[in-house]
Amino acid sequence: MSAAAQVSAALAARAEEVCRRYLPQGRRSGRYWVAGDIRGARGRSLFVRLAPPGVPGKWTDAASAEHGDLLDLVRIASGAGSLRAALAEARAFLSMPPVHAPADPDNYDRTEAARRLWQRCRAVDGTHAEAYLRARAIHRCRFPALRFHPALLHRDEGGVRRLPALVAAVTADAGERPGPGEYPGPGERPGPGTITGVHRTWLDPREPAKANLPRPRKALGRVHGHAVRFGDPAPSTLLVGEGIETVLSIVSALPDTVAAAALSAGSLGAFAPPPGVTRLVIARDNDPEGEQAAERLARRCARAGVAALIVVPQGGDFNDDLVALGSAALRARLAPVLRFAGERGRNELV
Repeated sequence: MSAAAQVSAALAARAEEVCRRYLPQGRRSGRYWVAGDIRGARGRSLFVRLAPPGVPGKWTDAASAEHGDLLDLVRIASGAGSLRAALAEARAFLSMPPVHAPADPDNYDRTEAARRLWQRCRAVDGTHAEAYLRARAIHRCRFPALRFHPALLHRDEGGVRRLPALVAAVTADAGERPGPGEYPGPGERPGPGTITGVHRTWLDPREPAKANLPRPRKALGRVHGHAVRFGDPAPSTLLVGEGIETVLSIVSALPDTVAAAALSAGSLGAFAPPPGVTRLVIARDNDPEGEQAAERLARRCARAGVAALIVVPQGGDFNDDLVALGSAALRARLAPVLRFAGERGRNELV
């Protein structure tokens, strides 16, 4: 376990204390610490998760799309100029002895590593990953963007193990300019289907459920602002949501829906409607992070001349609704909304 991971885990165990120290102008709201920004201003843009579900210590600024863990928070809020300085500051806060270690040599190309992993996976059809999705009432899941790995390496403070995993391809939009190292090959430009990263969900090998791990989901490569895409690559109406299961729940209820999963609230807020999309349906999660992200994306759509409609689940997310209400009820509720998404401009379904 690296020094940074060890310190980050120790900070997460004392998440509220960290927030009270480094974000003193904020306040607790349910299982979140709410502040104006990562530098401690007053407001409601920054959300720090204090308790499960989800990983304690993870934070998202819905206004700026910044996100990270508590070590990142300490680094930015304290003004530490480097990871080494942030580790020293965090260790002092935690009363841990200082450690003088060389800088992390891990500078490999994560985008390329994500592409290599994708090539080692197989189609999701008939696998343990498909069984996991079907156990969550998702029956439309055989998309090219989803694959399965039977024994994917997972590292955390508990050690190293190999477990089955659902692997999703995160892709760039056709009109997007690539970042450093993101060209598929010499002289090639990214287009629909160009993989910039992958999202991994480790599964319990014995039953169709997420693995019992502190972090059963991880991303690799460049995923922020990109998405996992399902259906026609050039629709006029697109549905976008946070999680893969959330989006596939709506696709299962309404099979003709073309959709994208942004994978987090921060990434949803940073999502850019692809060229040709004139109507965007934003399926947010029912929590403060989801609300802020959806509002931020709706404002971007308004500036771009794209009609946007925000839909809100009755439960925590649309997979909760699918499991609790069934596919027919979810279809009856959402079909009229998706059909007329562009006719009344921006609105919110309650």
